[in-house]
Amino acid sequence: MLRLGIPVIGVTDVARAVAFWTAALDLVDTGEWASDTWRTLTHADGSGRALGLLRSESPPEPRPRLHLDLFTDSAEEQRAEVQRLTGLGARAVEWDLYPPDPDFVVLADPDGNIFCVVDLSHAPSGGGDTPGA
Repeated sequence: MLRLGIPVIGVTDVARAVAFWTAALDLVDTGEWASDTWRTLTHADGSGRALGLLRSESPPEPRPRLHLDLFTDSAEEQRAEVQRLTGLGARAVEWDLYPPDPDFVVLADPDGNIFCVVDLSHAPSGGGDTPGA
């Protein structure tokens, strides 16, 4: 039976990516399948694999069709997480596709991979009127 595994992010510096994503999402580098070009990150509570990091020579896409959405429960939490993530090495992205009243903030990880921080209280399923990322 086919099943979905884990999302994999292409990175140029595996160690830097491990440091960022483990701190950003409270993940653990387990060493499973570890090599100079691969790391498997798991949930700190032991509930399973969460993210793969694969060394890549190709540049990040400026408008990726597939990206990660990280969820928060309020605008206040979203602001705090964006500040925390930028402190860990993420950067704000100038995004010309924001809707008039966005429920998401576009950031890039230290390798330039784009991801979004979404305020679920403002998202359509949270009672807001604007589509999210």
